[in-house]
Amino acid sequence: MTKLMKQFLLALMVSLSALTAFNAHALDSEMLSDIKDGVVTMQIQDPDRNVGYVVGDVLTRHLIISIKKPYKLIEESLPIVGYQKRYRGQVLGIDLSDIKHTSFDNGDDVIHDLTLSYQVFTNKTVVKHGAMPTEYLHIINVNSKGKEVVKFRIPSFEFAISPISVFGQIKIEDDISGYRGPLLLDNSLLKKRLKALLMIGLISLLGLIYMLGKHAWLPRMGGPFAKTYRFIRKQKNLPQGATPEGLKNAVASMHTALNQAAGSSLFSTNLDAFLAKKPAFKAIKPEFAQFFSLSRQVFFEPNARHQVGNDPLQWLAQFCRRCRDCERGLVPDQLPSDSLVAGSQNAINAQK
Repeated sequence: MTKLMKQFLLALMVSLSALTAFNAHALDSEMLSDIKDGVVTMQIQDPDRNVGYVVGDVLTRHLIISIKKPYKLIEESLPIVGYQKRYRGQVLGIDLSDIKHTSFDNGDDVIHDLTLSYQVFTNKTVVKHGAMPTEYLHIINVNSKGKEVVKFRIPSFEFAISPISVFGQIKIEDDISGYRGPLLLDNSLLKKRLKALLMIGLISLLGLIYMLGKHAWLPRMGGPFAKTYRFIRKQKNLPQGATPEGLKNAVASMHTALNQAAGSSLFSTNLDAFLAKKPAFKAIKPEFAQFFSLSRQVFFEPNARHQVGNDPLQWLAQFCRRCRDCERGLVPDQLPSDSLVAGSQNAINAQK
């Protein structure tokens, strides 16, 4: 018999011996009766999720097993590292990669601390069912005459093995897992743009409130022209506002505001000195001449022409608002140039 033939026969005998030992072990577990209730208690800490595992992942379960005396664990029945379980003749693809076992005597019982680590080494193009297999521990009654041996069942833990990559075309809504997370688009640029637009909008709103605001809660909003503008607007809405007396009150309040802004009594004779001191008001210089002609007509010459239109109170409100804008450092609205020139010329002629 050749050397090669001898090696082949030796390998065949070893394989048959291992298979026979495996069948004997499996047969023993199947033939043994279950242990009585109350003899063994167990606490199991399984993985916190049962989906989303891929090839190479390690799942660990921790068991605390308490066995009452006179029953004793047969440690040779503990799961074997590297042993591959089968289901319907097919390898499950779950390998017991590590086992840690400690025990201590607790008086009436023995506590076994058992940690089992299983590694996934299979992969499919679709989600595949996996399980930490059911394990059976053999327990012997050391006080019985026949050395009674029974079994205790550790239940399986089922989970899902996900593919590393998707095969073929699928509908994404059919492949959604709670552990996959949503498919997010990068919106960082949109967030930056939105923040910039919100900032611009806020600044614009504050500017609009500053230009059109009637209250004095912002800097330079509580000047004399702002207060006078509020007074004239209220005067317009009163029934007596359109009367000569109401117009006289409005013009008087405007004179008060001009005097406060100039720091002294302001007339047409010292207007240039005021404009030199307050250059922001130069843009509405022609309207000062119209205002002084209106004031002369209201207080001194009822028959004089004032050149401010048929609604003097409305014109006065606009003039005061433009003075308020100058007071706040804003550029006042420009009236049509023709009307400014004509009004200024008419006011000068009226003064003459």
